[in-house]
Amino acid sequence: MLLALASGCAGTKHTQRIALPSNNLLKAEQLQVVSDFKIERDHPVITDLKRLRMQISETLDLPLGTKPVVVYLFANELEYTQYLQTKFPNFPSRRAYFMETYGKDLSVYTWWGDQIQEDLRHEYTHGLLHAGLTNVPLWLDEGLAEYFEVGGALPGQVNNEHAQLLVVGVQRGAWRPDLARLEYLEQVQDMKRADYREAWAWVHFMLHSSPDTRMVLLEYLQELRTNPEPGPLRERLVAVSPDIDQRLLVYVAGLNGPGHWNASFLGSGNSTVRAVSH
Repeated sequence: MLLALASGCAGTKHTQRIALPSNNLLKAEQLQVVSDFKIERDHPVITDLKRLRMQISETLDLPLGTKPVVVYLFANELEYTQYLQTKFPNFPSRRAYFMETYGKDLSVYTWWGDQIQEDLRHEYTHGLLHAGLTNVPLWLDEGLAEYFEVGGALPGQVNNEHAQLLVVGVQRGAWRPDLARLEYLEQVQDMKRADYREAWAWVHFMLHSSPDTRMVLLEYLQELRTNPEPGPLRERLVAVSPDIDQRLLVYVAGLNGPGHWNASFLGSGNSTVRAVSH
């Protein structure tokens, strides 16, 4: 199964709950939310996820899919944590998980907390990508999920925390882009928080810096619809721009918070265990 992990939550020693939520089912296009409490179809979180599905399709020029992504939404952190500790005792504590089984069931596990919208945007992005692509390389899977987890009327808002830390890293000479290394990573334990920031930066850069970088990403995603092993993406970027690493550095150095993004290159388009950590 494939797992996408959101940021941490505390463990518990209370009596463990081993049941999934089951009392209520809400269906909205590809989204299916199973919970033990009532959620209205017009709830802002549900409306936002429906809009996110359209944003991903239009931004990445991918067709709208039909395969369901099931969200098991626990009422609170305690029930969620107890369930995961029982079913997946070796997994680290996280706010949310995305899982893809060998049978290709796409599931999200999370709980209704203060960051529910951010967590669901991130995990639902994983689900939608895996519903339509034959494979999603680890770094790209997380880079796209980090990109789309930031809400807004239009996709591409700057993740201020990522941007600030990247700029500091550039200024101090402590960070330089290394997409070849990112593409080599296959296991969640090998991917650190700095790698998530760099993955986000590459996705943001490709989509917003120029038409040539955007086209490289879109063509790569199109190939992933039918070919699970299309080869390294970096080679394609270097082919259109040999100084691609320097271009990314310049781009990152110009990330100065909200407003620094350019939607002009976003087209409407045609509408065993592997772990991935958030």
